Amino acid sequence: MIVWIAFIALIIVFLALDLGIFNKHDHIIRSKEAGLWTALWVTVALSFSAVIYWLFTEGLVDNPTQMTPNAAVINYITGYLIELSLSIDNVFVIAVIFSAFSIPPLYQHRVLFWGILGAIIFRAMMILFGVTLINRFDWIIYVFGVFLLYTAYKMFKSESIKFDPKNSLVFKFLRKIYPLTSHMNGHDFFIRRMGIKAATPLFVALIVIELTDILFALDSIPAILAITADPFIVFSSNILAILGLRSMYFLVSRMLSKFRFINYSLVVILGFVGLKMLAAEYVHIPSWISLLLIVVSLASGILSSLLIPEKTVEKH
Repeated sequence: MIVWIAFIALIIVFLALDLGIFNKHDHIIRSKEAGLWTALWVTVALSFSAVIYWLFTEGLVDNPTQMTPNAAVINYITGYLIELSLSIDNVFVIAVIFSAFSIPPLYQHRVLFWGILGAIIFRAMMILFGVTLINRFDWIIYVFGVFLLYTAYKMFKSESIKFDPKNSLVFKFLRKIYPLTSHMNGHDFFIRRMGIKAATPLFVALIVIELTDILFALDSIPAILAITADPFIVFSSNILAILGLRSMYFLVSRMLSKFRFINYSLVVILGFVGLKMLAAEYVHIPSWISLLLIVVSLASGILSSLLIPEKTVEKH
């Protein structure tokens, strides 16, 4: 319990430093700044593997499966890379939402900050629920496996993500239960107009991002649970990946069109973990193989996108 409290306290410190000091004043996040922050978050997350090794060496966390410290580190890094890679689709959807609600770049970081805070809370509950299900009902792992294979199939069949935030059920429901306005007043989520308190586009975008993140978590959390059901490894790898999502958004969203083949990498990753879940009772796949496959899949998608020229349509 002390380890969990210390980790959550560390996350709170990170968030407080982020909004209270480094991003106290609204400003447009440029690519250079986003790149530096992305590198910092990745460094922090990978360095945390040393903490994982120490915790499992000293027996400071529950370890009912007698996982070795080396195995714990490999599972942590694998879970982190899975969440980071699946966040690429999330980045695309966030860009669509900001565009649909005309959110100025000046206020996008603040919206994402509160979105990440909500995502941490919801994912903590989903991880707890998922681990409890796996520990209580062995057959649930097959449900997760089939779901991941279905998600991989849908991703393979669709050439692009088609998402219209203003036609989503979330937006339509929110419009029915609370007054909305298209006007903005700085970074305020609510303003009072003609005596009525109304939600600004910033708040609407925040809610839509929050709920779409929950939908994405339905893919990423079962995928990590296919690697390990250790709650601390699943939670820490997931949350540290989520913390770096904001800076990754400002870095990657401007280059999404260049990574044309990254979706195929995600299909391979989701398909692999889905099959691993279905075959868990009959075939044991070492953790290092899972990690190697994920790294190779991501590297292949990125290199293919950069090296293979786009087909141009000849005009006659």
